[in-house]
Amino acid sequence: MNAEDGIYDFIILGGGPAGLAAGIYGMRAVLKTILIEKATPGGQLAITKGVENYPGFEDISGLELSDKMLSHAQSYGLEVIQDEAVKIEPGPELHSVKLASGKVLKAYAVLIATGGAPRKLGVPGEDENLGRGVSYCAKCDGYFFRGQVVSVIGGGDTAVEEALYLTKLASKVYLIHRRDSFRAGRLLQKRLRESEIEVILNSRVTKICDQEDGVHSISLKDTFTGEEKDIETEGVFIFIGLTPNNEIIPPGVTLDHSGYAITNEKCETNIPGIYIAGDLKQKYAKQIVVAAAEGCVAALAAASYIDEKKDEQETGQRL
Repeated sequence: MNAEDGIYDFIILGGGPAGLAAGIYGMRAVLKTILIEKATPGGQLAITKGVENYPGFEDISGLELSDKMLSHAQSYGLEVIQDEAVKIEPGPELHSVKLASGKVLKAYAVLIATGGAPRKLGVPGEDENLGRGVSYCAKCDGYFFRGQVVSVIGGGDTAVEEALYLTKLASKVYLIHRRDSFRAGRLLQKRLRESEIEVILNSRVTKICDQEDGVHSISLKDTFTGEEKDIETEGVFIFIGLTPNNEIIPPGVTLDHSGYAITNEKCETNIPGIYIAGDLKQKYAKQIVVAAAEGCVAALAAASYIDEKKDEQETGQRL
């Protein structure tokens, strides 16, 4: 069996920090490994403006860090293809992965590291104005709002980071959060206090209003008093977390109430040979360093599992 037959030791789905780290460790374990990514390797990391908490890099752009991870993995000969996995069929010996291109790959072990997609507000005007003032990536679209008024929705690290980034481009930045305090780290909150960003707490967006040329205002409702008001803004950047990309997870894998996969400390699911790491996995902290560590753990665990399966096959053939 070899990769030319579409049979591998280890298939990695997703090219974010978890997938790329798994690629490095899979290749170092001398596994026939392939990584499948439907978009640009790096995942959410690739569209992160600045990373200041990844060990070894005091300040590095997300794109540069993801490029370094990819280059590192490929230096070991990791095969990377651009395609999308649409179905996983677990098997007693080999698991099958069907791709959007029609190809079917098989492997002893499969790591699902497909991460998550930006969570939506779910309010009128959001979907209709995507690309017309509504965005989920300030680094991608902030340039189009130079000298304009923008609003950032959210209260975590990403929301504060993106709001601070937008101050370099926009004439005014609002930061709107539905709670009375931020979840962002203390350093980011300190930078926020020192900035000119106008913070609006205890407020929920109820509608995104548009005109012919796109967004022109948002409607807010005070979560305590119920008071409603409109704010004129030409850009709405939404950072309220991620929704897990769990559609590819095969039936039988245990998920929590939010759709994140539950695994053991080895990133093993309850289906032997199926592993999950990164933002798709239930965990306490969703950080780049955590995802990369999980990719390492999953690859090491998969290598041990694959060796056992091969030993069983060889023993069975001798008998």
